[in-house]
Amino acid sequence: MADRKKEEAGGPVEPTLWERLERPAPAPRASLTLERIAAAAVEIADEEGGAAVTMRRLATKLGVAPMAPYRHVDGKDDLWALMIDRVSRELALPDGATEWREVLRSYALQTRELMLAHPWMAVMPTPVVMLTPSRMAVAERQLSALADHGLDADSVMAAFRAVTSFVHGSAQTEIALRDYQQRKGWTSGDETRRALAPQMGYLIGTGRYPTYEQYALSAARKDDRAWEFEFGLDCVLDGIAQRLGI
Repeated sequence: MADRKKEEAGGPVEPTLWERLERPAPAPRASLTLERIAAAAVEIADEEGGAAVTMRRLATKLGVAPMAPYRHVDGKDDLWALMIDRVSRELALPDGATEWREVLRSYALQTRELMLAHPWMAVMPTPVVMLTPSRMAVAERQLSALADHGLDADSVMAAFRAVTSFVHGSAQTEIALRDYQQRKGWTSGDETRRALAPQMGYLIGTGRYPTYEQYALSAARKDDRAWEFEFGLDCVLDGIAQRLGI
């Protein structure tokens, strides 16, 4: 509200988080920077989970006063955005990748691996995940690869979002299953299935799910998440190619 009043009055408006991040680094005597805050927050989230990232916990890790981080970030959304932007810098295309399918597939595979390495990403609000410089750069590269085929803007964005939704949904499901298994102390797919056998046995025994029963009896890749992800991804990409004629 204060910023709005300043703007309406013709006064100065506070720079955005990303404008501040791109400013020249402060003098060495400064104890905190956005880069230090982001790095510390990512470390906490990787080691203790996303819920552990609080301003108080962050201040403790950085060795500063509890309110000190608030001089640099306005709150949790800013902090999440910095974290997402920092880890997303790891995403990069292989040298020479230009064809749209290669571009989208490469980023999809890398994003899954990134989310598995940083599982707290699975619970980030979508606007925070997408609206950072690093994420925008990744999106721009994929949108550009699709737009090069002369598609209209709506088709380009819809195709991009279809792939993005598949990637994030699949990775979130994989992370949720992994977390559930860890909480239960199940160390393998076989152990998980044995623990769930009474429920599954009853449901299959009703005779209502013959196709699922066939899967349970004959599937050979039940625990091959990477293969399952790549197969599903290729189905999405095949559909885009067929629908858009590219």
